[in-house]
Formats: sequence, C-alpha cells, structure tokens
Amino acid sequence: MSLIRQIWLLLLVTLLMAFFGSFAVWMWSARGYLETQLRLKNADNAQSLALNLSQQKGDMPSMDLTVSAMFDTGFYQRITLKDAGGRVVVNHEADNKVLRDVAPVWFVNLVPVESVPGLAQVSDGWRALGSVEVVSHAGFAHAQLWQGSIKTAGWLLILGGLSCVVAAFGVRRIREPLDATVAQAQALMERRFVTVVEPRVPELARLSQAMNAVVVRLKSLFEEQSSQVEQLRQQAHCDPLTGLSHRRHFMAQLNAALNSDEGSGSGVLYLIRLVDLAGINRLLGHRTTDALLQRLSRTMAEVSSGVDGAAKGRLNGGDFAVCLTASNVPLPDPEHYADAVRRSFAEQAVSASVVVGAVHWRRGMPLQQVLAAADSALAKAESRGAFAVDMAEEPSTNMAVLGEDEWRNRLTSALAARRVQLMRYPVVDRQLMLVHYECPLRLQLESQGEFETAAHWLPMALRSGLISQIDEMAVVLALEEIAEDRQDRGVNLSPASLADSGFIPRIRAHLAAAPEAAQHLWLEVAESAAVERFEQVRELCKQLRPLKARIGLEHAGEKLARIEFLFEAGLDYIKLDASVVQGVAQDASRAAYVSATVSMLHGLGLQVYAEGVCESADILALRQVGIDGVTGPAVRLN
Repeated sequence: MSLIRQIWLLLLVTLLMAFFGSFAVWMWSARGYLETQLRLKNADNAQSLALNLSQQKGDMPSMDLTVSAMFDTGFYQRITLKDAGGRVVVNHEADNKVLRDVAPVWFVNLVPVESVPGLAQVSDGWRALGSVEVVSHAGFAHAQLWQGSIKTAGWLLILGGLSCVVAAFGVRRIREPLDATVAQAQALMERRFVTVVEPRVPELARLSQAMNAVVVRLKSLFEEQSSQVEQLRQQAHCDPLTGLSHRRHFMAQLNAALNSDEGSGSGVLYLIRLVDLAGINRLLGHRTTDALLQRLSRTMAEVSSGVDGAAKGRLNGGDFAVCLTASNVPLPDPEHYADAVRRSFAEQAVSASVVVGAVHWRRGMPLQQVLAAADSALAKAESRGAFAVDMAEEPSTNMAVLGEDEWRNRLTSALAARRVQLMRYPVVDRQLMLVHYECPLRLQLESQGEFETAAHWLPMALRSGLISQIDEMAVVLALEEIAEDRQDRGVNLSPASLADSGFIPRIRAHLAAAPEAAQHLWLEVAESAAVERFEQVRELCKQLRPLKARIGLEHAGEKLARIEFLFEAGLDYIKLDASVVQGVAQDASRAAYVSATVSMLHGLGLQVYAEGVCESADILALRQVGIDGVTGPAVRLN
C-alpha cells in the first residue's frame, strides 16, 4: 500500500474514531441527563399525588378519582396506589400500543432509558393510609434522544466532510514533494540523474538533499570524466596544433563514410595544400607559421560549418582535407575554400597561398581510388598557381534525373505496397553470443527491382518529408518479425523523424499494441540527434522506456563529451562509431580513449558497443578495454 493511501486510511480511521467517540459520549451524557430528569419528575409527582391523596381522608372512591385524573393528564407509564398492608388498591397502567413513541424499536432496544419509579407515603395525619408509586413513560426520553442523535450525527458528518476537504489539501501539499522525490528515485532507476527542489517537509527535505547530493556528485564525476575523455580524444584523434583530425583518424572517417549504408551515400572530398610550407616557415618563423596553419584550419571549419557530419583533418605539414556528405544543404564549391583562405590571409597581410583539389565520391568506392583522384586534382591545381582549384570528374546520379516528384511517388508506392525489407547484421557480446540484430531498412523502389540501401533513397526521403513514415514502417516490420521468432532487433531512427510531432506517439501506439515484442526492440538515433535535438531524444526515452523498449545512440564518440545532459537522457546503450574504434589494436592512444569513454559510460549505467569492426585483432583489443559487444564485418556468431 502506498504512503498516500496509508495517510488517507489513517485520516479516515481517525475521523471515524472521533465521530463515533463523540457520538457515543453525547449519547451517554444525554441518556444520563434524561434518566435524571425522569427520576426527579417521578419523585416530585409522587410527592404531589400523595399530598392530594392524603387530603381525601381515606375515601377510596375519591382517591381513585384523584389517581385517574392525574394519570389522564400526565405522560405516565404506571401509577399504583397500595394500602398500608402493601396490597394494590388502584393501578393505572398505560397500553404500550397506544403509547408507542416516535423512536424506532431498534433504537429503543439499543439505548434503553430507565425510568426510576417515584415513591411517596399517603397518610391521614399520623395514620398511614398506604403508598403511591409513579412511573413516567420513557418514550418521551427516547424521542428526544432519537431527534438529538440525528442532529448530532448530521453536524458531525458536516464537520467530518469539512475535515476531509482540509485533509485533502494537506495531503496534496505532502504528495507534491513526495511525488517529486518518487519521480527522482524512478529517474535514478532509469539511469536519468535529475535534481528536484527540496520540499519544506523536513523528513522529505533530508531525503531530497541526499538524493540531490548523489546526482550532483555524479554530475561532477561525469563532467570530470568527460573532460578527461575529451583530452584523450584530442590526443588519439586530433592534430595537436590545429585541433583537426590527424591523418590516421581522418582516413578512418573517410573509410567509414565510403562504407556506410546510411546517409546519402555520396559527397565531396577536398584536399587543401598550403603552398611552399618550408619556405613560409623559413621566412616567417616557426611561431608565425603555426599561427597561419591554425588560421587556415579555422577558415576550413567556417566554410564547412553549414554541413552536418563534416570531417576535417590535417594529413601532414601543409596538406589538409575535408570530407563532406551530401545532404539537403548544398555543398560548397572548391572555389569557396580558396576564396575564404585568400580573404583570411589578406586580412593578416600574409604572403601565402593555397591550392584546392576535389573529387566526388560515392558509397562503395575504394578508399585509394578516391584519394588518388583527389591527389590528381590537387596536382593539377598546384600546376596552375596560387589559389587555383580543380574538380575531378563528377559522377552522375539517378536522383537528379528522376526529380523530387518521381522520387516521392516511388517512395510512397513502396511504402503502400510494403515493398520493404529488414536486413540482419549481428551484434555480439564479449563471449561472441548474439545480443541483437541490427536491421537497416531496404526499399524496393521499382516492382520486381532490387531492394535499395538507405544511402540510395534517404536524401530524397528527407527532402520529401517521408522519412518519419519510413522509420515507422521499419519499427512495424521489426515488431512483426520479433513476434515470430522472439529475437531482439535494432532499428535506427532518423533525427528528422523526431522532429515530426506525431512520430513518437505513433511509435508508442505500435509498441503498446505488441507489448511482448516491444521488450525485444532496440531503437537508436545518431549521436548528432542527442546534441542538436536533446529534448526530443529525452522525450523518446520517456515515452518508450515504460514499454520496455531499449533506446540508444549510434555513430557515437566524437561528441559524447559535449552532450552536457547525457546523464539525464535515460538511454540504455551507446554504439561507438567505426571511425573511433578502428585500429585500436595498433594504436595505444585510440585504445586509451575508447577505454576512458567506456568507463565513463559504464559509470552512467550504459552498455557500450562498437560499430564497423573489420579486424579480429580489434575485437580482442575492444574486449580488453571493456566494450560490451561489437558488430561489423569481422563479427562471426558462435
């Protein structure tokens, strides 16, 4: 039984005890008062009647007439006249049927009122004539008690009702801080660490203080660990001078983009070279050259800032690279980088120049092929002089040929006909046992055609506003397949779907309709969603976790330390991006960063998995740093 119900039960028991106690005390006092009045009345009336009878000088007919006259004018149950020998001479007794009082029989039996007889001696001077006994009827007392009990009970009920109203307000004031404390405890159980305003109730205030202190200490620990993880990330992934990705990490990012089944599946790789770095270093000095390289890196970041998921790196001394994935935002031309750098150098009056080479890439292209094409374009640009640019041949895409309306029709038709398919890629734990299947969605855009990956149709799905319907279909398919084999499945949700106000309620309805299958469903959103749409991610967790679905982040690692309220999100697991975990077996700094990240996330009660693992050696290294599970080409089920 809840505490609030116990409080209400205690209040009701107290009110009932007060009600019945007050009523019983009143009834006992009223009955005693009425019995006293009846006793005094009987005694007075007996004395008065005896005086009248004494004046009759023993004339029995006159005495009988006097007794009858008194009996007829009073409310008496019995009047008895006895002679000096104790024999009954006159006896008048009321008929119980005629004298039936207004009080119910059960009340009369429950609360008996004793009418004590009044006795008096009848005499003629010094001669005793006998005695008279007068007993008043108790029906009048019962009637008074019955009417008084009704009024008393009514007033007590009114007072009890008012007391309940006052108690309701009091319980509400107690319940509000109690509910806040319970909600905080529930949040802790769900691995969401929130603070509450301390209530005024001293006992609850001490409890809230203790729980808030735990949350604050955990938050400070998380912030400290986040700072350490960010430092390790900088050491493992970044060039110490510019803060951009170093060559190895940038190559891992580029390789992950080329092999990803998600996103648009295409983009542009830019190579930017600071011409004659050695001569600039001799002319300007080491410190000024470093400042110039830092300014160049900031300019690159500013030009790339409007594109999501931009990867920027310093390949060697004066060579920089930017990898952008095609999205709804137009990608900058190589001229934009050259012009931005020219203006930046002109503001500092620096005699330096850059050249830019670029190449379009598509999913599945070999890494060396893309780099070779970009290097060729960079060489052509460098041969033309300062701030020259060159773009390698651009591959054509079917998206531009079909047009947005045709894409919308194809996507809508595929959804309506349920020409959809969920793939299955295993995620295994530390013992290489299956945890769940990752299930990316494939669409058959043409009847009898191939099932296309998300990289093929995702950009137009985003542009046409159909992505939330596609994600909803993926969840429905996963629930149906789970209902058949009871095998856990993971479905990734687009951040754009969370922006649809009706998406989360629809998903909740699907999960509520299949509660058993919902317990085997893993839903994950990209790390960028937690950074840019944190409230929507938290609402997703709040709505779906009561249905036992698991919620997590995928492609994580670069921005985890920047998610200030990660400890409040209510997530279940994190999947580290392939660019973060690749090569941990050969790179101690990367392994140290992954280990610190895993330790931080385990401290928040989150499971941690690694994506895109391609080497068996990396699986062993990841197991050693505490990873809970892995997925990728190197994974094989036991």
